Amino acid sequence: MSRRSVLRYLSHPQVLIDPDVPVPDWGLNDEGSARVATLCVTVGNGALAGTKSVFSSPERKALETARPLADALGCPLSLAPDSYENDRSATGYLPGPEFEALADAFFANPETSVKGWERALDAQTRITTSIADMTATAPKGDILIVGHGAVGTLLYCARAGFPISRAHDQGLGGGGNYITFDRVTGVPFGGWRPIESLVSDSVTGQ
Repeated sequence: MSRRSVLRYLSHPQVLIDPDVPVPDWGLNDEGSARVATLCVTVGNGALAGTKSVFSSPERKALETARPLADALGCPLSLAPDSYENDRSATGYLPGPEFEALADAFFANPETSVKGWERALDAQTRITTSIADMTATAPKGDILIVGHGAVGTLLYCARAGFPISRAHDQGLGGGGNYITFDRVTGVPFGGWRPIESLVSDSVTGQ
């Protein structure tokens, strides 16, 4: 019996941090680009082989991840305008420790705007609506959506039935992880896993 189609939400890998450039305009650094290139070589033999559509957040780092993958898969790339990362433009770039403290507060206080950031509750509603729209319009088969860590975690919490919590975040390391969901029910098969796991397939499509 063939398995049901899945939706994979993939966070972009490591970026080139530049305090003088708006965060949505950051691109991948050498390590992030290399991880994407390695994945592109294996897509035909691994878990992504059944992918029929690829969507991307409008942010540069997501597009630099999604475009090569879509090309390698022979799929069209569609833009999902409302799937951007949580809006942090009120503060812009923040040094590591200060950013991590605000990220903790963002998840811990989902109904509150932390230093002017988009509320976690609003970002969760936005990403879940965006994903539902993509799922409804995509052709049959597996879907790959390239986006970001925070909203990806908010999506996971919503689909898994968990309260918003950073305990379900992808953790430190710069990104480059994915979550697999049943396309029909939306139920996740588990939490974040590194993209290197996509070189193999499984019954659950993880």
